[in-house]
Amino acid sequence: MSSAVSVQQLTKRYSFSRAAKGFGGALAPEKVTIEAVCDISFEISAGERVAIIGPNGAGKSTTLKMLCGILEPSAGGARVLGLVPWRERKALAYRIGVVFGQRSQLWGELPARESFALLRRVYDQDAAVFVRRLGELSERFGLAELMDQPVHRLSLGQRMRCEITASLLHGPALLFLDEPTIGLDVTAKAAIRDFIREHARDHGETVLLTSHDTRDIELVCDRVIVVDEGRIVVDQPTDQLRRTFLARKLIILRSQAPRLAIDMPGVVARPSEPHTTVLEVDTRTARIDQVIAEALALGGIDDITIEDPPMEEVVREIYAVARRR
Repeated sequence: MSSAVSVQQLTKRYSFSRAAKGFGGALAPEKVTIEAVCDISFEISAGERVAIIGPNGAGKSTTLKMLCGILEPSAGGARVLGLVPWRERKALAYRIGVVFGQRSQLWGELPARESFALLRRVYDQDAAVFVRRLGELSERFGLAELMDQPVHRLSLGQRMRCEITASLLHGPALLFLDEPTIGLDVTAKAAIRDFIREHARDHGETVLLTSHDTRDIELVCDRVIVVDEGRIVVDQPTDQLRRTFLARKLIILRSQAPRLAIDMPGVVARPSEPHTTVLEVDTRTARIDQVIAEALALGGIDDITIEDPPMEEVVREIYAVARRR
């Protein structure tokens, strides 16, 4: 499979001056250099959906901006769709779609329809192809009632649907998404996640996103790159990430009794509603089948569900391990 993104030892440093401590510091400021991104390397194959995650200040957005050509690195190299982003930014712009959750590419005073028409001109798109794509995206995202409203009057969720539509109108091969669901309600988040996943799958698009929302990671991406203090600490498929960092499973028991008491090494009961018992099982100590057998022996079991812990817990464990190294 061909490589859509190739990154080799990419580094971004920022230097600034600040007053030195002590008397006379303002007269002799010291120079400070911060490495926002430090010597990172990775490959993304065409058609992959990859998340870059990490705490605030970890270097996620800086990495995306270098790969889009907005920033030039201090060292290292990268190719996106065969192009060097900061040297061939204009050529690359025709082949990528970009959505920054906090910034709009639409014109606030214009109706969404007019913004889309302007973007057709910007990307020099064939009129017939543009009409077909806009029709498909409008139907999928339910934009018919929004098309003639000024963008500044749209809710955040409505605007984000329009932003993603705008990023796809020129048929990009690669979609960069920086916090695409930030600030949205549950319904709007679900609609955007479903759309991104299905559209990328159906059109073979490569997706690279950053997010603090672990549901974005679980439901959109099949691979996760974890960065901390500008460095990559983990790069694994999403499923493997769970297995590597959490040797735990959740067993949810729905029973006729208000609560089931199971006392086994490696098994801890979590808070839950009456008639539902949630057991956290450390599979290094206790076997799942043994825990279920113990529960069935108590009788009155209506339903049993086995789940992985929430992705939030996986991410917390990753950060904890990274800081212990």
